[in-house]
Amino acid sequence: MALESNERPDKPITKFESMLKTDDVYFFDAEDFEDIIHHYLNHGKISLAKKGIKIGLQQHPGSIELKLLQVEVMVFENQMEKAEALLDELQLLDNHNEEIYIQRANILSKLDNHEGAIELLQKALSITNNSFDVYSLLGMEYLFMDNFDSAKESFMKCVEFDEQDYSSLYNVVYCFEFLEDYEGAIVYLNGYLEKNPYCEVAWHQLGKQYYYKEMYSEALTAYDFAIISDDTFIGAYFEKGKVLEKLGRYKEAIENYETTISIEDPTSHAFLRIGKCYEKLKDTDMAKYYFYQTVHEDPLLDKGWLAITNLYYNKRDFEKAVFYINKALNIDGENPQYWKKCAKIHMALENYDQADFAFKQAVDLGNYELDTWLKWAEVVRINGETEAAVQILSQGREFYPESLKLLYRSVGYLLLANDPINARIMLMDALKIDIKQKKLHLFTENFPQYGKSEWTQEIVKKYNKTK
Repeated sequence: MALESNERPDKPITKFESMLKTDDVYFFDAEDFEDIIHHYLNHGKISLAKKGIKIGLQQHPGSIELKLLQVEVMVFENQMEKAEALLDELQLLDNHNEEIYIQRANILSKLDNHEGAIELLQKALSITNNSFDVYSLLGMEYLFMDNFDSAKESFMKCVEFDEQDYSSLYNVVYCFEFLEDYEGAIVYLNGYLEKNPYCEVAWHQLGKQYYYKEMYSEALTAYDFAIISDDTFIGAYFEKGKVLEKLGRYKEAIENYETTISIEDPTSHAFLRIGKCYEKLKDTDMAKYYFYQTVHEDPLLDKGWLAITNLYYNKRDFEKAVFYINKALNIDGENPQYWKKCAKIHMALENYDQADFAFKQAVDLGNYELDTWLKWAEVVRINGETEAAVQILSQGREFYPESLKLLYRSVGYLLLANDPINARIMLMDALKIDIKQKKLHLFTENFPQYGKSEWTQEIVKKYNKTK
């Protein structure tokens, strides 16, 4: 026996769930079923949404809206052919229903046909009275295609419809940032704030744009307005702390980071920033305390372990430094900077085999900095592999062909490897570049046994005569 909805004057969702637990069958309006199904879809409860659709269609077999929700579930479960077939049926019944085009666009989007999805959404846009959702979907499709200008325009339309739609506002700013149009973002946000002067989200985003442009005074003002608009806005306090750090106002930065901790549960990122500030203030004990708090709060935050590593490295406590850099590497073993730091620590400990391995890892992972090649070659030479050191410097010269440090070091290593012919060629190449810089001391001081030799003096004299 079906009971009328007014016999059970409860909220539709509560009543629906009560019905599922009993043998009673309650009658719902089609609109109630739509609300129930949307609720379950929004909360990811697909099985309950499907039950709602099944019972809803039993009570309202002609409801196009319920069948469109059925299509939505089919698409979610990748039942594309069934979804297409049902949409074909529905389009024969109502060719001017924008939701049909939206669902077809959703199918094409899942099949990575974003251009086709955009065409269908444009069709939906031409027949709908509620274009907000369509513009939002268009924005996402343009993002999939990396068309940030069009995406930005679509999300701007969403904000025009609903100025409280912060998700679209964030997307507009994201597009500006990706296009590196920080000036454009500033103009847009200032325009938005003229209409919504107490929007903490917009003030926060405006502060970030000023930060990118290194307009720190303006950024601080924007964050202050964000805090005035909402004095519990943790993001504004945190970003304000970062600006104060840039300005060298570390004690004020600490105060802002501490405020974030007092408002909500402490975060590892706040502890890390506080530790960095104390490090800049030369208060090593407090820095160490907060760095340890960082990794206690989040043992998987590799930057926390790196901060502790640097603390001990700077104190020349290399044994502890190597212990903590290994902690960071265990979390992110693909980070070339961590491997380079590891190599430098092993170099300081005179663990040259480990240093050699670490430098190789750093280079393999894309660290091609000048001092990486110089230090790696030095480690290999100390290990007695002078020819391998020459090869490393040769690799480095591919990235820095006019680096006198690499050229003069190569001359010295070639001489150590008993290759005076190539050493002479390399020295001549270096002297050609070193016309105005006068950096011959890079060779003579690092290799005194050769620097003042007749061999060197003869080449320098001959080169000076031919200039």
